[in-house]
Amino acid sequence: MRKRRPLGKRRPLRRSGPRRMPPALKHANALMEAGNYAEAGPAFEKIAQRTEARGGARAVHFHLRAGRAYILSENIQKGMSHLKHALMVMSAKKHWEPFQRFGQRAIDELKELGLEKEAQEITVLLNERLPEKTVFSKTKSRPVLPTQCPNCGAPLRSDEVTWIDQHTAECAFCDNPLRGEG
Repeated sequence: MRKRRPLGKRRPLRRSGPRRMPPALKHANALMEAGNYAEAGPAFEKIAQRTEARGGARAVHFHLRAGRAYILSENIQKGMSHLKHALMVMSAKKHWEPFQRFGQRAIDELKELGLEKEAQEITVLLNERLPEKTVFSKTKSRPVLPTQCPNCGAPLRSDEVTWIDQHTAECAFCDNPLRGEG
């Protein structure tokens, strides 16, 4: 008879195939892809709130998507609220590298949209929260990922996914394993 490990010593199971995708997430990503930002914002907001209520770590990503959708639908105040909330959560958890990376991306996108005042607000937030002398390691060259997750339709960036090994990453939105090329 095989001995079982004590409860605290068990390794978490990892699925190898795609995970079941909540229809709400697929719908929200499809709305963003179609440019229907006015409907995508509330859809992502609802997902973010539900995920946050369950203590889910991905709530930050959904707040970022909600913020972007609201801003693109010209509901700037609501969009900024979601962006700042997501950044504050990252800061509170001391996740400095994503805090800086997502914050800088938000600044760049806000400037592209001509929202200089809002870009300055995020700049101030980064400067106030980011510890001095924080040095981030250079990102390694990674395989090329598809531009969208085949499971949930979310956009993929190699610096926003969790890398499981040299060639496999997990989608930040649905944890679907993704194989990179190259």
